[in-house]
Amino acid sequence: MEKIPMTPAGHAALESELKTLKSVERPAIIQAIAEARELGDLSENAEYHSAREKQSFIEGRIKELEGILSLADVINPAKLNGAIKFGAKVTVVDEDTDEEKTWQIVGEHEANIEAGLLNIKSPIARALIGKDEGDSVEVRTPGGERSYEILKIVYS
Repeated sequence: MEKIPMTPAGHAALESELKTLKSVERPAIIQAIAEARELGDLSENAEYHSAREKQSFIEGRIKELEGILSLADVINPAKLNGAIKFGAKVTVVDEDTDEEKTWQIVGEHEANIEAGLLNIKSPIARALIGKDEGDSVEVRTPGGERSYEILKIVYS
């Protein structure tokens, strides 16, 4: 099995979600199923079927998180430096619009573009890997070709 790169913060977030699912969500849904059972005929009991469906989702997510965490390769970006690699916070400027953006390159399970967390497998991240401050990169995105100049690289 292939290791999944992850930052310490991303690993902690997934562990927290797993703990919540196991200690809060799972017992709550077991209680909801028990209460729905007490209502009688299960074949026409919407509460029961809804609770069972939610239980199935929760159990599936628990298995998924356990699998991800078992393959996690936690990489602490604070111990890195130099050219762009996993965990780097990169500030770039769009050469066409002069718009500055800052992204941190993270694993796919912690990526959130709105929060500035860029999936390492994304076209932009792949173009940035190995580059240095002052370099210019061309990125083919679904919206067309984009050119970025790398302004700053920070590992923290």
